[in-house]
Amino acid sequence: MGRWRMRTARAALPPVVLGVVMVALVVTAIRPYDRLTWLLETVWVIAGIPVVLLTWRRFPLTTLLCCLLAIHALILMYGGLYSYARTPLGDWLRDLLDLSRNPYDRIGHFAQGFIPAILVREILVRRSPLRGGRWLPVIVVCVCLAFSAFFEMIEWWSAVIGGSAADDFLATQGDVWDTQWDMFAALVGAVTALVVLSRLHDRQLASLPDAKGRTRLSANA
Repeated sequence: MGRWRMRTARAALPPVVLGVVMVALVVTAIRPYDRLTWLLETVWVIAGIPVVLLTWRRFPLTTLLCCLLAIHALILMYGGLYSYARTPLGDWLRDLLDLSRNPYDRIGHFAQGFIPAILVREILVRRSPLRGGRWLPVIVVCVCLAFSAFFEMIEWWSAVIGGSAADDFLATQGDVWDTQWDMFAALVGAVTALVVLSRLHDRQLASLPDAKGRTRLSANA
């Protein structure tokens, strides 16, 4: 009975999470601070939802990853709604910690390493020979850093193309080391995710059903 309830909860969680993300996407799209900034920040959410839905039957995600992706989506949408430099949460943290700038973009870049680390880990464990290998965490961190660097290049291209119109998207707030801090935050996020969540992630990966509907644990029993 307990296992049945757990399976039911796991089956119900992804639609609930998707519903929350869709509602937040619509709400933040109504009156964002800047429409272009909102679009640039949320394009990953808009593109990611169809990808997850189209591949779900062949590649269902763990509940851990579903929740993390939803949290990342909310972080992006919140930043797109106000622009990262103007988020009320960031202003509150700035005043609370007596900082010189709104730190919300640092939170966003920490999440840019933390959440993708579990996503990359899940893909590699399930679709590559790296499962359980010593190189797995190294490659996960390297992929996250590569994506962070690619995102910084997107910001650079946005600045070149959009000029001052891209300032809200860049959210540098006058920090000449903003790019380096952003990549460092992503690095810390990726390492933290692997240290804190790897064991939980492994347990959830082991309970995923295979093509015959059996979990990996029952298949190995």
